[in-house]
Amino acid sequence: MQTGNVTTPFGRRPVSLALVRRQQAVAEIKAGKSAQKWKVFRDVSAAMAALGIQSNSLAVLDALLSFHPENELRQDAPLIVFPSNAQLSLRAHGMAGSTLRRHLAALVEAGLIGRKDSANGKRYVRRDQTGDIENAFGFDLSPLLSRADELATLAQQIAAERAAFKRMKENLTICRRDVRKLITAAMEEGAAGDWQAIEGIYVGLIARLPRTPSPTDVSVVLDEMQMLKDEVLNRLENQEKAENPGGNGAHNERHIQSSKPESLNELEPRSRNEQGAKSSKANGIQREPLKAFPLGLVLKACPEIVDYGAGGAIGSWRELMSAAVVVRSMLGISPSAYQEACDIMGPENAAVAVAGILERVNMINSPGGYLRDLTRRTERGEFSLGPMIMALLKANGAAQAKAG
Repeated sequence: MQTGNVTTPFGRRPVSLALVRRQQAVAEIKAGKSAQKWKVFRDVSAAMAALGIQSNSLAVLDALLSFHPENELRQDAPLIVFPSNAQLSLRAHGMAGSTLRRHLAALVEAGLIGRKDSANGKRYVRRDQTGDIENAFGFDLSPLLSRADELATLAQQIAAERAAFKRMKENLTICRRDVRKLITAAMEEGAAGDWQAIEGIYVGLIARLPRTPSPTDVSVVLDEMQMLKDEVLNRLENQEKAENPGGNGAHNERHIQSSKPESLNELEPRSRNEQGAKSSKANGIQREPLKAFPLGLVLKACPEIVDYGAGGAIGSWRELMSAAVVVRSMLGISPSAYQEACDIMGPENAAVAVAGILERVNMINSPGGYLRDLTRRTERGEFSLGPMIMALLKANGAAQAKAG
């Protein structure tokens, strides 16, 4: 096989060190190695994107392989093919000359073929007196033989990744269907809980999927959708146990995480008069909702959340709650922690709490743990949004005055 020497391209085409290394690798093909040429071609086709080539490049490679007379690429046989551009164009489905040259260069650049140029750049073969090939100038198929094992491994890896991605998309489709139907059933049958807030979380997750999602996109949304499904099932199970008192009450606490949040001066407890004015759920009396603040005041205190509204604006409480769902996911706050805050604080006030956490996120180690702590303090009557909003207003006003 005529691959032992390093040769340089004819004309203005430059030589590179990568080209030299490829020729040296070809010269070191193990004695007796062989590979089915169409099997190698199928592996190249499967790994096309990873190799950085296009479908037209495959058409040119297919044409080149058709000029090799045997079905096998063998180390001990000539692997130079020498068709003219006109012949190649015919076998490449009438490809234009400029396109043909571009994709030949792409195959060389990808390390799938090599060039063995003659002194004048022409492609031809010189035979001896017995008719055997003495020397040939054209395109060298040796790189395909040299990389046959590598190409096969790459094709198998890509096939496995595609299969895994397909399974992941199927799992997400099933999980989406389950969550959607469970929420609908809970709403239609009047199950206790703020199912509109849960539906908002579901819609927010779906909205995060781009038109053409990547494996990472699907994996992240699938994990959160599975968490949401678990939370929905947990709530339905808890309601069933509440309707059947023989159940284990401690089960309701299985999703509450123990976390010690950072302390912020603006998150002050209520006064004793405020605490005494509220009755505890432990006494069987429903807690009054927290005081709602004007939306404009909230956005002035928590301007960062505006960027997460639809179109970069928030004009209603519903839009604030939708933005809070996006921020909740970004901060890593679990659906269960946010839903618990909605149940105890009310959905509007839970959204305000998330907006406040976003303003001071650099000072908080665990946003999810922080929100759970605020929820527990609210349930005990120890937390009010008022001091938080006032402190954030003061802080943002001071920052603006300093910037001015």
